[in-house]
Amino acid sequence: MPIAAKTGNEAMAEAMRQINPDVVAAYPITPATEIAMIFASFVADGLVDTEYVAVESEHSAMSATVGAAAAGVRAMTATSSQGLALMYEILPIASALRLPIVMPEVNRALSGPINIHCDHSDTMGARDFGWIHIFSENAQEAYDNTIQAVKIAENAKVKLPVLITTDGFIISHCMEKIETIDDGVVKEYIGDYKPEYSLLDVNKPVTIGALDLQDYYFEHKYAVAEAMRASKEIIIEVGREFGKKFGREYKLFEGYKLDDADIAIVALGSTAGTAKAVVDDLREKKIKAGLLKLRIFRPFPHEEIAKALGKTKAVAVLDRSDSLNSAGGPVFTEIRSALFDAEIKPRLTGYVYGLGGRDISKEEIEGIYNELGDIARTGKIKNIFNYLGVRGR
Repeated sequence: MPIAAKTGNEAMAEAMRQINPDVVAAYPITPATEIAMIFASFVADGLVDTEYVAVESEHSAMSATVGAAAAGVRAMTATSSQGLALMYEILPIASALRLPIVMPEVNRALSGPINIHCDHSDTMGARDFGWIHIFSENAQEAYDNTIQAVKIAENAKVKLPVLITTDGFIISHCMEKIETIDDGVVKEYIGDYKPEYSLLDVNKPVTIGALDLQDYYFEHKYAVAEAMRASKEIIIEVGREFGKKFGREYKLFEGYKLDDADIAIVALGSTAGTAKAVVDDLREKKIKAGLLKLRIFRPFPHEEIAKALGKTKAVAVLDRSDSLNSAGGPVFTEIRSALFDAEIKPRLTGYVYGLGGRDISKEEIEGIYNELGDIARTGKIKNIFNYLGVRGR
């Protein structure tokens, strides 16, 4: 497979080119602007057959994408931060209509105050809209996840939209070497899109977006929940198949030196790479540290996570977003819930960190592991919920 130097945005745009969707509707927003910009150049140069729709807002981008998908074509868009928030009204409509839309999303803090740098507030704000959420550690994963997302979304057991995230600027604008796949191989891998229906098929008329009151609304929402639960096995199957074909297998999460770990951190996105380096350093000091890198946030793999963390003595969950309440960040509360009924479970703490793009250092992560070591030895937790790196506390 060819090796190329690409930023995360370039990697996702390249994957979109190879997918060659029928329709892309997009509106630019930092730091995701380049995805749409690069893809628009592919359209202008005749490298794709895509109908590119330049809309007046992100709300319109998702609306047009929903309309295109309902018409029976493969449709994509891309966004970030306030752009994703402007789509919030339409996101649950896409999942309720069971439209297999794929959307690269670059994680960026939500205003206010105004900030253009990375945290996960935008994605977490959309966590309960019926979209599958896939996190990427680096540009390679962003590329691979975008291609896999098509297979996942269009599976007959799923038929749900998929959101693939990368960390703003940290991944989106930083260049690294990635392995790409030949165009023909990608085309063969994803196959032709075969929609169940088309809004434009006058011979088989369907109703899309009808009023749905007390009589059937509950059942239709339950169908989305069932599809989300069913998607877990499809995500595993697609990741396994991808590994057999291209040598990079993907699972619901990655356990890094976790099997025999006494202490562990749970992290998402680019921070996982830094945490791996710290784990390696601690292992050289004979400290049994490990990492659980969460790749799939929706559907949340609560049973698998509880099993994976069951042998550890103390675990810290790192949240790059805050629920703005006293119970902890969104990932922490999910992990805590997953472990609630476990017969054997570690002592658990949560850390909110890196809001607005503030860096997290190896030293800070090592400090968390040191605190976990104390908890593992004593069984005592000083603070269940912590803010890491906030000045003036």
